[in-house]
Amino acid sequence: MDWTPRGGYARLSAVVCILLNLNACATARRDDLQNEARLRETASLIEEVKVFGKMLGIEPTAALSRTSAADRALSMLWFWFQRAGTLAISAPMDIRMAVGFAAAKERLPLEQVYRVDGYSVYYRQGNEYADSRSAATPGFAAQGLVRRVTVILHEDLHGDANFDLPWDLEESVVTPLGSLAAAAYFKHKDDAGNLERAQAALAEGKQISRDLRQLMEEAEMIFRNAPVEEAKEKILGSLSKYPAYRSMFERQITGQHPPTVLEAKLSHDLAYFRFFDAIVNLAQTRLALDDLIAELKTLPRNATPETTMKFLRALHEKYSPTEH
Repeated sequence: MDWTPRGGYARLSAVVCILLNLNACATARRDDLQNEARLRETASLIEEVKVFGKMLGIEPTAALSRTSAADRALSMLWFWFQRAGTLAISAPMDIRMAVGFAAAKERLPLEQVYRVDGYSVYYRQGNEYADSRSAATPGFAAQGLVRRVTVILHEDLHGDANFDLPWDLEESVVTPLGSLAAAAYFKHKDDAGNLERAQAALAEGKQISRDLRQLMEEAEMIFRNAPVEEAKEKILGSLSKYPAYRSMFERQITGQHPPTVLEAKLSHDLAYFRFFDAIVNLAQTRLALDDLIAELKTLPRNATPETTMKFLRALHEKYSPTEH
């Protein structure tokens, strides 16, 4: 046996490598057990939230009804394209497309989407969407409770038994309703801490909605009166006047080039927040949430932003407390 210093170093190195490998295996095993526990808890949560949603008139769907522990995950990569120098205010976005991958989004990190001549481009990855192939993943299970509950209800609201509207209008209705339903869930559970967080998210969404509509008006005017690249810089500079929206904008475009993403991102976000404050305000009238959902389900399939706004104003007049 070699007892020379060189031989001792070799044996010591081998022992260190073994210990490091054992530690890595133990850490991986702990992570696996933690993920399994989170997925079991989330599976129970999903079942419970879907039952609660049905109490509000939200018909449950197969979206997120399984976990990636039982079956492989399918993630989506969404792209939104808007012609450079234009905004989707009175018309739908120019191009929407999606690509599915047989893997959770965490396994498919994106680096960059390059500029497409003539178009602004915004992209987003996700494991959660309104489809039976959407499975709850460890990444979803690790998120905060308010977001998980909101997402479950949001995706169920997209089911055709609930809403079957043009994409941009459906998102404008489903987004605030999902947040309202999440707050109602935590009130039902007598969970004061998460109810407070859900209500804070509603307040933030209302401010984002107001900020975004004002920014869109300003941006439309800037695009009319300046060359496209100059206009983009002016609009990006104007974001500082709208702090609630700016915070969301910057967080959600991490890794993307602001001038390239601008028109598509603004147009995408309008589709989600156009009516957020109007619908949340309706929930603060004498109209109960289940009745509000039932009323909104009567929106015609050929609705437009203009007819939807008229519809919401009529509901507000109908259910607002009368003055004495």
